[in-house]
Amino acid sequence: METFDFAVIGAGIAGASLAAGLVSDGSVLLMEAEEQPGYHSTGRSAAFWTESYGGPLVQPLTTASGPFLAKHGFLKPRGALTLARSGEKDALDAFVARFSQLGVRVEALDRSALEVRLPGLHPQWRHGAHEPDSTDIDVAGLHQHWLGAVRRGGAIIATRARLAAARHSDGMWHMRAADGRSFAARVLINAAGAWADEVAIMAGAAPIGIQPMRRTVAQLRMAAPVPADLPLTMGIDGQFYFKPEGGKLWLSPHDETPTLPCDAAAEELDVATAIDRFQQVVDWPIAQVERKWAGLRSFAPDRLPVYGFDQANPAFFWFAGQGGFGIQTAPAAADLALRLLRRQGPGPLNPAPYSPDRFS
Repeated sequence: METFDFAVIGAGIAGASLAAGLVSDGSVLLMEAEEQPGYHSTGRSAAFWTESYGGPLVQPLTTASGPFLAKHGFLKPRGALTLARSGEKDALDAFVARFSQLGVRVEALDRSALEVRLPGLHPQWRHGAHEPDSTDIDVAGLHQHWLGAVRRGGAIIATRARLAAARHSDGMWHMRAADGRSFAARVLINAAGAWADEVAIMAGAAPIGIQPMRRTVAQLRMAAPVPADLPLTMGIDGQFYFKPEGGKLWLSPHDETPTLPCDAAAEELDVATAIDRFQQVVDWPIAQVERKWAGLRSFAPDRLPVYGFDQANPAFFWFAGQGGFGIQTAPAAADLALRLLRRQGPGPLNPAPYSPDRFS
């Protein structure tokens, strides 16, 4: 049985980012159920870095992650538009005011300014907000950056190692993978994404109620070229978003369908809903749906991430519930979690809103 200081369950963006920081603190095992890290949510993300995305309590994590992502070249300028109909102006004004007060660069736009940025916009869309600092994220590059750091730090990445049992005794976690391999570790870190509650139950911790939600994306080939500088475009009602990608258009109905943890697949109805909503925004003819896929976004009951030691077992650490904002917040989330794991004093971010104690 191999023995480690830390065992991180899940090698997606959450587990990889945290394991990369832990290699300087001791021996690290990164356990991944699939053949390769990032098969589920990380590998299916249409990720962007947008400070308003996720709400006011997620914004500090996103903003704090920006410098790291920019320094290492993982961001590409994009800009973001949030659209509102005439009857939604109050909601849009509140959105602009809320995030402006938090220091996010966001400006209200009138109809004429929207038409410049989004030709072919249907007339019911009268108001908008522009976030000029919004960017695309090189998700694969970011994930590989951390996996590379994990390997260089001497950690072990065990793939095809789905956790099947975990028992804590005599100050150690004794773990068994589904293929029969056994491991032991001093601290067990739950970065299992959609499977976070299953891992908790297996380890004897109380589940938090982390719910996986299916999110659908379709890649469209348009009849006319998609402008390369098209901003990420969303609705204030949360019913759609679309953005350009490699000359094509990525489109989502912004769906959140509760599901069991699984290898998610797009459903035709969700793709059709996305296209219908898109055609109510702009008059751009669609040539073909080229691809469609789905991933899982996993939320705690209050839709905030969960970072910290479990109250009942101080050797069990939660790093889960990161919804659809786990990639844009990953650097700051990992830094915050490392401070907690090292039991360091207060840092630049307040960990209290994300503590698992709030569910006690």
